[in-house]
Amino acid sequence: MTRTPRPATRTTARTTARRTTRALLALVVPLTLAAPLVVTASASANDADVIRRGSCTGSTDWKIKAKPDDGRIEVEAEIDSNVNGQTWGWVLRHDGSVAARGSSTTKAPSGSFSVERRLVDAAGADAFTFRATNAASGEVCVAKVSL
Repeated sequence: MTRTPRPATRTTARTTARRTTRALLALVVPLTLAAPLVVTASASANDADVIRRGSCTGSTDWKIKAKPDDGRIEVEAEIDSNVNGQTWGWVLRHDGSVAARGSSTTKAPSGSFSVERRLVDAAGADAFTFRATNAASGEVCVAKVSL
């Protein structure tokens, strides 16, 4: 009786499973590592945006952002106290002159409010100051940014 020789390497179910697992890991791991980079890049601010953050006189935080917007400057200020229902009076100044003023109330879910205005892009550098005062506690926030 003549026997047919077996191949030099024998593929078993276990070997096939290992190879499949390695191939999948070779594809999945690089994609998993790259995913946060894609999200970070798309969520980041434009190169022309200027963002500043800071703390108020109490436990509240502020953020102010200025960016060019079709020949004007968009200014966005945010007050985040993590407490819903607080009333804050605020004033936005552009190069020392009052550009806007008002009153806002912090809202759920974050206990914050924001103010956005599109202002004239004056010649040279533009300086913006956002000052907010909590009507009940007297806490003060002063946010400054230049563009």
